Amino acid sequence: MCGTARSGCIAGVIEIENVSKRRGRVTVLDGVSFVARPGRVTGFIGPNGAGKSSTLRILLGLDHAQEGRALVDGSPFTALRRPLTCVGAVLDGSGAHRSRTGRAHLRWVAASNGLSRRRVEEVIELAGLESAANKRVRGYSLGMGRRLGLAAALLGDPGVLVLDEPFNGLDAGGVRWVRELVRTRARAGGTVLLSSHLMSELAEIVDDVVVISGGRIAARGTLDTVTGEHGSLEDAYFALTSS
Repeated sequence: MCGTARSGCIAGVIEIENVSKRRGRVTVLDGVSFVARPGRVTGFIGPNGAGKSSTLRILLGLDHAQEGRALVDGSPFTALRRPLTCVGAVLDGSGAHRSRTGRAHLRWVAASNGLSRRRVEEVIELAGLESAANKRVRGYSLGMGRRLGLAAALLGDPGVLVLDEPFNGLDAGGVRWVRELVRTRARAGGTVLLSSHLMSELAEIVDDVVVISGGRIAARGTLDTVTGEHGSLEDAYFALTSS
């Protein structure tokens, strides 16, 4: 059963198994397969339109595949009884209604998963939202909205984090906080799957890398394996996706 790193349970393995997705005559994903393991940060990189977001949406039960499976600890996301305590996810935006305050949004998310208001206050502090928690989300900057989304993802203290462009809109302090957060979660035994276009940041924190291009996996392996003779992750990225 998928548990949390903090509670001492083993975090779940993310398994993407031969996933294919088509929209009309367009093939969005073509036999995509990779694994993100506990205790490691896995970087998921590729050009815009390569299939990263589609893969993550299928993993989180927000879209469906015509073929293949996307599993967390052996189960589809939609089969998890209390998903927020197993998987914390950040996709586009904060997911909050713009007329709500940040604190009200987090309390609503917590209540939907049987979590306490004390935990809400803990993640507000963890995400550095103390001064903005009582402000309406419509007044949040892009970076503050990203912090709110991360706070919501952490509410259940999940063993698995799925983060799509978590650095987007953050200042230097925010980028450093996310970097330390994901490494801390991985060191505690958590599973982190992280998508970003910031190659320099990814090179600092990832253990493994999956490169997707044109809906197909172009490379996967440890950071050193994927970087190979290219000298840097950025050089490897352009070499693997240029075609």
